[in-house]
Amino acid sequence: MSVALPQPGDVLPGRTVEVDRERLIAYAAVSGDHNRIHWDERYARQAGLPGVIAHGMFTMASAAALAGDWAGPGAHVAGYRAKFVGAVPVPYAGTAAIEVAGVVTSVDPQERTAVVELTVRCGGEKVLGNARLTVQYPA
Repeated sequence: MSVALPQPGDVLPGRTVEVDRERLIAYAAVSGDHNRIHWDERYARQAGLPGVIAHGMFTMASAAALAGDWAGPGAHVAGYRAKFVGAVPVPYAGTAAIEVAGVVTSVDPQERTAVVELTVRCGGEKVLGNARLTVQYPA
């Protein structure tokens, strides 16, 4: 029995991903990205940033997880692209909220794929632009 495909215009339920400094350190440990802009406040400000910022790939992965979870069992993200257009500043105490929403823009029934356009913001500002992924559904 095959899984039903979504339809163009279907809206993914939005999600907010909270990120704090501890999560940045954990991400740095597994990704190998120990750039000081992700943990050293003074260094990040000297680099022209508003303070410590989340890793771009962490932000992308947080957004892709929305579609992966929404697609259901057996489906997977088969392609993904995005442009980094803003930063996710992470305060010393507390969290930053990455807000993710998505809408299905096209479906290919023969290939069993759906294209999802994502909107990814932090503090009302877009942080990923042209964020689009392709979900592959099982036969």
